[in-house]
Amino acid sequence: MPQGDKSKYTDKQKRKAEHIAESYESRGVDEETAESRAWATVNKESGGGNKSGSGRGVPDTHVSSKRGGKLGGAASAARTPEQRSASAKKAAATRKRNAAAKAS
Repeated sequence: MPQGDKSKYTDKQKRKAEHIAESYESRGVDEETAESRAWATVNKESGGGNKSGSGRGVPDTHVSSKRGGKLGGAASAARTPEQRSASAKKAAATRKRNAAAKAS
């Protein structure tokens, strides 16, 4: 369990941390590490616990949320259609080979 009192966080921040932790757990990260990473992400994006109310707190940056999409798009756009097709065929062959090996 991560350290610290979570009462200063808004409901939105708590929900965000919960969703991030679930995502990490679905990718095989243990529960304690996932929760710790989730709160670190929330803190990075929103500057820590915010009290609700007009004119209070710091606007969210969403830095961590935006990072992933930019990486994938640039890499794919730089490749020719032939390269993408060859990669897809290779992946399909690998999946077929792995499925056959698992079946036997």
